[in-house]
Amino acid sequence: MTNLTSHYTIDNLDKNILLALIENARVSYAELAKKFEVSPGTIHVRVEKMKMAGVIEGTKVKINAKKLGYDVCCFIGINLKSAKDYHQVVEKLNEFEEVLEAHFTTGQYSILVKIVTQSIDQLQVVLIDKIQKIDEVLSTDTLISLQNPINRGISPVKN
Repeated sequence: MTNLTSHYTIDNLDKNILLALIENARVSYAELAKKFEVSPGTIHVRVEKMKMAGVIEGTKVKINAKKLGYDVCCFIGINLKSAKDYHQVVEKLNEFEEVLEAHFTTGQYSILVKIVTQSIDQLQVVLIDKIQKIDEVLSTDTLISLQNPINRGISPVKN
């Protein structure tokens, strides 16, 4: 296998393939080949190259959390007692299934996490009995999301 650089350059065919896969990750290579007037083998090779370069990291099922009863989405800003505690706190946060994302940030918070719960009562349990029980956490600040009007991934097409 070829060692591809960290900044893989995509051409128009790659962009079109990515856009089609973003729209429907289950589309067949044969359908893509017909749409873009190339062979299925070409599509396969392009997708494999983008996987090897790390451009495509996998496919995911998009789940509607509200349909499963997760009505509360919030962001919790976490301040640490010391910057050296970051890795240890992230390991502990990773154990909590309610934590969907964690970001190491600049500004007011050391870590910003995205959490979903089924209720405000459950959010309270997560805050008090899980996050605030981590010894290295100095303080938290919770922002409840009322709506998520924009929710998209990055587009492979640069403007």
